[in-house]
Amino acid sequence: MRCLVTGATGYIGGRLAPRLLEAGHTVRCLSRSAARLRDVPWAAQVEIVEADLSDPATLPAAFDGVEVAYFLMHSLGVSDFEQRDREAARNFATAARAAGVRRIIYLGGPEPPAGDRPSAHLRSRAEVAEILLGSGVPTAVLRAPVIIGSGSASFEMLRYLSERLPVMVTPRWVHNRIQPIAVRDVLRYLVGAAGLPPEVNRGFDIGGADVLTYAEMMRRYARVAGLSRRIILPTRVLSPWLSAHWVGVVTPVPNAIARPLVASLVHEAVAHENDLAELLPGPAPIGFDEAVGLALSKIRDADVETRWTSASGRDADAEPLPSDPDWSGGSVYVDERCSPVRAPAGQLWRVIEGVGGDNGWYSFPLAWSVRGWLDRLAGGVGLRRGRRDRHRLRVGEALDWWRVEELEPGSLLRLRAEMRVPGRAWLEMRAEPDGNGGSVYRQRAVFLPRGLVGHLYWASVVPFHGIVFSGMARNITATAESLGSSAGEPVAYR
Repeated sequence: MRCLVTGATGYIGGRLAPRLLEAGHTVRCLSRSAARLRDVPWAAQVEIVEADLSDPATLPAAFDGVEVAYFLMHSLGVSDFEQRDREAARNFATAARAAGVRRIIYLGGPEPPAGDRPSAHLRSRAEVAEILLGSGVPTAVLRAPVIIGSGSASFEMLRYLSERLPVMVTPRWVHNRIQPIAVRDVLRYLVGAAGLPPEVNRGFDIGGADVLTYAEMMRRYARVAGLSRRIILPTRVLSPWLSAHWVGVVTPVPNAIARPLVASLVHEAVAHENDLAELLPGPAPIGFDEAVGLALSKIRDADVETRWTSASGRDADAEPLPSDPDWSGGSVYVDERCSPVRAPAGQLWRVIEGVGGDNGWYSFPLAWSVRGWLDRLAGGVGLRRGRRDRHRLRVGEALDWWRVEELEPGSLLRLRAEMRVPGRAWLEMRAEPDGNGGSVYRQRAVFLPRGLVGHLYWASVVPFHGIVFSGMARNITATAESLGSSAGEPVAYR
């Protein structure tokens, strides 16, 4: 079957596409930017179509000839995510019906118990499900609770809370029941749903083998991870709003995403039926402990296929670094550094591509850490998003508080800032051969201020640039020179 996958740059979509290929399907991926999928390992095996679910005029070509269409996008992280998801679902449904699509598959959230007032996140998921089920195209809605897998936002929350806090004062919702499911089982259900009978037009609860409270999940995570027993002290004081801010400080998940996720945990999320498993024969879903063990092994082996940071809301898909040398008449501040390197360009490139995450930023770690914490306190992403892979980058993926905007292997890495700043900022690093067996390291920081506050911001940080950016260029150069010609990846900078 020809399958259309929306959200292919995201956590689930990025894993579903290659599994559909393995199952023998033809895959087309819809993305606002084809460049975001350029570097994924399976890019050459799929058709990539540029389209935008908020713009109906771009959709007919994407849906042409499609038999099964997956709706896997959401706009968490932006203030009007309910409106955006509603609009996207309506446009998706209209385009699918017009193209004669035979099935829609949607990965939604659990239904809160009757009588509960649903969180905005679950309310939006239910609304999208209703729109798709009423589209006139047979639709399967898979209602998933917490997904356990390396790189998922829910797993990152659980992991960091459990690892960083041996003693926790927690809100009452940690005693609500949840039926977590491994990402491998979610993907198996998504692939299998493509073959459901045409008369099926309904929602399905999916869940793993265990029903646990969130407190039990944290304790069992600690046991699987080899940590000491976690002490959990529930209190009535912590509201979902306060809990979300606490999660935003302790974990890599920023407040804008933590808030709706935490608000959803107020509701119990337990499967009330198991009909999909009966329609799709296969192995039973694995238990929580096994799912955690698999996720941790992927993290230890640096084999994280996709992460929650892979996806970005519409606001994050900002304009690229302007190429107009006059910057379209606007103001621009630039800090440029250039250093000769007594090492081949390939050796220098290994250091450049290894920046961030555990390897650090090669200059004044305390300053980077403080700036990261200030960003977190302001509700930004901070530095703890880290890297998906210790050594390799892809266009479009997150790297601490940056996003990879352009990548020319062996020569150019351009990062776009996603921390909270009054303007737009980029950091470029280049490795160039010098013609004599050595190389040249070029580094450029660019800032386009927004209003007077932007100009004042730049003036306030200029005194630190001489330390941070010059030290960065100096240490990257020194690290590259210290690597032997047959050396492996660069060591972390401390």
